[in-house]
Amino acid sequence: MLPPNTDGASEITINRILAARERITPYLSASPTRNYPLLDELVGYGIRVLVKHENHLPVNSFKVRNGLSAVTALALDVAARGVIAASTGNHGQGVAYAGRQLGIPVVIFVPANNNPEKNALIRALGAELVEVGASYDECISHCKTRAEQDGLTLIHSTNNADVIAGAGTLTLELVEQHPEVSAMVVAVGGGSQAVGAITVAAAHKPSMRVFGVQSAEAPGQFELWRTGEFSTAIPSKTFAEGIATARGYEMTYGLLRRGLEDFVLVSDKSIAQAVRDLWRVTHNLAEGAGAAGFAGLRELAPRLEGQTVAVIMSGSNLDTQRAIRVLSGAL
Repeated sequence: MLPPNTDGASEITINRILAARERITPYLSASPTRNYPLLDELVGYGIRVLVKHENHLPVNSFKVRNGLSAVTALALDVAARGVIAASTGNHGQGVAYAGRQLGIPVVIFVPANNNPEKNALIRALGAELVEVGASYDECISHCKTRAEQDGLTLIHSTNNADVIAGAGTLTLELVEQHPEVSAMVVAVGGGSQAVGAITVAAAHKPSMRVFGVQSAEAPGQFELWRTGEFSTAIPSKTFAEGIATARGYEMTYGLLRRGLEDFVLVSDKSIAQAVRDLWRVTHNLAEGAGAAGFAGLRELAPRLEGQTVAVIMSGSNLDTQRAIRVLSGAL
């Protein structure tokens, strides 16, 4: 069964993405997009690989676009009362960064077992950090209660049109930097990157195809895309926190289902290998979600022969102990 309001097409428009870019430009420089011939050789099939380095943005993640877009869209009196979000890391960091830039109070709820390095950065950005719940779902339930009690504006990591518009600005930059790009392979967690890419492609480059990729150890979004049915959450076992999505989201569901050219699953083993390959070639340390696009490209390569294909290094917030395990081949 589908819940109500499962199509964000009326809210996620190119005009909204253009407006988001105008709002966030004073706070962010464009992230670079680079080609590495050694990655071309690894992928093969005559594919020219472009890497969009969102990891070079503040807080080392594209989520800073989302946070800034959502916070700057608020009326001044509403923003002044404060904002609140639930996160396992990057979304919380992005919202905290936005709050610091704009001088507004921020509260971030994280699960009790959350990555301590991500928690430390959220606190360093001046946000109040609340650790509660054994999972993200429990955490966001507590977050909603606090929002209602204190009159704070909840900024959901996915079900927020201005969050998704912020993510769309990265694809705007990409097609301006490299108008020859013919396809994108995008890791799908909540789906903001992919929906942003689909929306920009439809408006500015209809020939560009957008492919989704998710870990086989966290196939919740993939199964929704495949079956079209919201069902019980599928527990996530992936190390790639940014795409450890157990279920789909109402605002991204419809556009993902209609707009993705295809959606593939890759193993955590393949994602870990992609982290190692990207480190060896680019000397950028990608977190699991930031390397999943490249893992997906290697799966899709026979279908993309001879094309210029972009992947997004969406973040580099891989904690120290996990980085050691991944780079040493232990994970």
